[in-house]
Amino acid sequence: MALLLRLAGPAIALGAVLIIVTVSFGYGIGPLYFAGVALVVLGLVGQFLSAGRQRPTQERAPLLIEAPVTGRWRGLNSPASKVPSHTHALAQTYALDITHEPPGTSPRAMDWLWPPMRRPQEFPSFGQPVLAPFDGVVVAAHSASRDHLTRLSPLGLIVMLIESFVRSAGTPRHLLGNHVLLRAEADGSAGGAATGGTPDGSVVAVLAHLRRGSVQVVRGERVTAGQQIAECGNSGNSSDPHVHFQLMDGTDITTAHGLPFEWEYVSDEGAPQRGVPANEELFVVPPAGADPGER
Repeated sequence: MALLLRLAGPAIALGAVLIIVTVSFGYGIGPLYFAGVALVVLGLVGQFLSAGRQRPTQERAPLLIEAPVTGRWRGLNSPASKVPSHTHALAQTYALDITHEPPGTSPRAMDWLWPPMRRPQEFPSFGQPVLAPFDGVVVAAHSASRDHLTRLSPLGLIVMLIESFVRSAGTPRHLLGNHVLLRAEADGSAGGAATGGTPDGSVVAVLAHLRRGSVQVVRGERVTAGQQIAECGNSGNSSDPHVHFQLMDGTDITTAHGLPFEWEYVSDEGAPQRGVPANEELFVVPPAGADPGER
């Protein structure tokens, strides 16, 4: 079953190719066409079953960890607003997206008419430091994917949908883009919470859509909480520069389950908070050792 689920993406890709070839070259509706349709259907069913298998089977208390950024940010696709925040697939049940929004800058918005796409360097999130949320060991690191143009216009969203379909047919790194997977120390360094009781005794953080060439760690390297490990980018399945963050209970993102987490931060009005920011909520994480009111 696990092998069949892993082949769901390639099945969709191969099926789509067969359908396109038969239609483009005038072969008509025949064995190749029906084979293509069958592969696409089987692939979609496989992806649906895979997402179901990664649905958390029990409720867990959120793990208190450190935020992977500092400064003023905005929450998007938040588990504080909806669970699953993304999808159960790839352990994204409690995943959170955040974009950097320094005081005085305009909020993130759609480019309805023009331009259809923009360079990621135009966004304040691009190049912002990304930090380790706890002491741990790097279990995966990838830094070679390109930072593509934004997808914040109607045309851009159409391109992104097509790209998402293609990326989903490959390995998870095509969706994650440049990323780091960090496993918490076995002594429970993730917010002081024990890491036992998970499939392989792990609490693993996923930090994705990082800037090309910015990843500063390698597999097997030990890092400490607050250490810079990369920069925010716009790689993988990303509409605009942002940090995608999630916790999961194993090192295999295709079989693990998402874990809830919480941070200590300050609301945009200056009130101390503990949890995760909701959709469109502005929040501030002061630098280590800084005055709580610093932004």
